[in-house]
Amino acid sequence: MKNPTPGLFDFLPDSPDEIICGVDEAGRGPLAGPVYAAAVILDVSRPIEGLRDSKKLTEAKRDMLAPLIKANALAWAIAEASEEEIDKLNILQASMLAMRRAVEALSTVPTLALIDGNRCPVMRIQSIAVIGGDDKVDAISAASILAKTARDAALVTLHAQYPQYCFDQHKGYGTALHLERLREHGASPVHRRSFAPVRAVLEEFALRAGRAA
Repeated sequence: MKNPTPGLFDFLPDSPDEIICGVDEAGRGPLAGPVYAAAVILDVSRPIEGLRDSKKLTEAKRDMLAPLIKANALAWAIAEASEEEIDKLNILQASMLAMRRAVEALSTVPTLALIDGNRCPVMRIQSIAVIGGDDKVDAISAASILAKTARDAALVTLHAQYPQYCFDQHKGYGTALHLERLREHGASPVHRRSFAPVRAVLEEFALRAGRAA
């Protein structure tokens, strides 16, 4: 595959045999729900207009682009690491795990993975970290959009199970509304117990239970 960004990544191999995937995650910061990751191999003969960092796109634009990416990419995959894995490993390592799972789930095996950020997961293929890659490399932008839309959809589903937390509104992030509901109802099974605000609520509820005993 031809170098996706000539001049910016001149060190990349420029070979028709090179298969480059972009990789990004979504959901490192929220207090609830899994962390998601996506990997995308774009088809250079089927360009997709409007790709950029998912955080800089409106929800409507992301929802419009996601099916276009799935329809036009050579290959794509979405993976996750659960709340339990986040609490066991820490959020950084869980994010790395989700990204590795996404790459390994691709129907076409890439020869190189471009990872958004400053760290790469341990994988069998070569990988390069690209700081700000979700706004520099189209394949990473596409992965960013798929990871974000998949995670948002998952939190809407979790809202149906736990409507008291309003996951559909804040997608698990620590907004004032979420913190208010967390303090009122305590932590749900999908809250990340290793995160400080959730841990504080768990301790508070344990103290209340102790006083009531």
